Amino acid sequence: MLDELLGRAALKDRIADLEEDKRHLERQLEAEEERRAEATTARQEAEQRVNRLEDRITELEDRVERADADEADLEFRGVETVRGDRLAEILARLQSVATDAEGALTAMVADEGGLPEAVESAFGDHATLVGRARPCLAVADDAGLVSAALAPPVEPDPFAEWGEEFVLDREWFLPTGEFALALVRSDVFAIGVYDDSERVSFEGFDSDVKSDHSKGGFSQGRFERRRDAQIDEHLEKCEETIAEVAGEVERLYVVGQRTLLGEFEDRADATSAVDATGKPKAALDDAFREFWTTRLYRI
Repeated sequence: MLDELLGRAALKDRIADLEEDKRHLERQLEAEEERRAEATTARQEAEQRVNRLEDRITELEDRVERADADEADLEFRGVETVRGDRLAEILARLQSVATDAEGALTAMVADEGGLPEAVESAFGDHATLVGRARPCLAVADDAGLVSAALAPPVEPDPFAEWGEEFVLDREWFLPTGEFALALVRSDVFAIGVYDDSERVSFEGFDSDVKSDHSKGGFSQGRFERRRDAQIDEHLEKCEETIAEVAGEVERLYVVGQRTLLGEFEDRADATSAVDATGKPKAALDDAFREFWTTRLYRI
């Protein structure tokens, strides 16, 4: 009653309200401080994760640099172009290697795609060199005594197998049995039938295909159309002659100008770009030597 008379009741109520507001603000402050502490902890944990990831990235980058350096340091023990008797001797040596049931790996590695798992396993850190040599026939034994790759003129389909000896078909490397070899260029054609390395028949011709455009006369466009027509006519004659000869032999190989080889890929057992030029018979002899050449990589 006295408090009401003196007006203190309202003041006490106001004080109580302020005390409640104070407690509410204190709870908010405590909650905010707790959130700040959690945020600080979360930020610190995130920073630690970032630091660990940066350390991991640095470690991996160092490993990549070391791997690149190691790969750059890898070199073939030797590279040699071999043909004829020298090549036959090398093949004979490889064929003389005898191992346990699965001690000799032979793998035909294609020009594209990853290396076969067997090659990675057999060559280890030096498998990169097999990749550099491909397309190639890679050979290695489980004792590490043999480690090489050969790029054969006639590439078999890709394979990888372990056995008691290396798989080396002489037809992949050497002129063997009866076959025909045709040289096709835009203005020169020659084809020979061979028994091993001996040529038993020959046909050849050259065609009058314009190679330069003179300043007068035809326009450049007309000159190119006429030249293309001359090449088409020349290729028709080549295809006709190949069809006549190829029907009499077991295998056909077509070599010559790279831009023209696509016309014969379906018909030929193998194709290869060669630089042989000149008169048909001499050019065919050069093409024969160039085609039956193997690149030997010692790994």
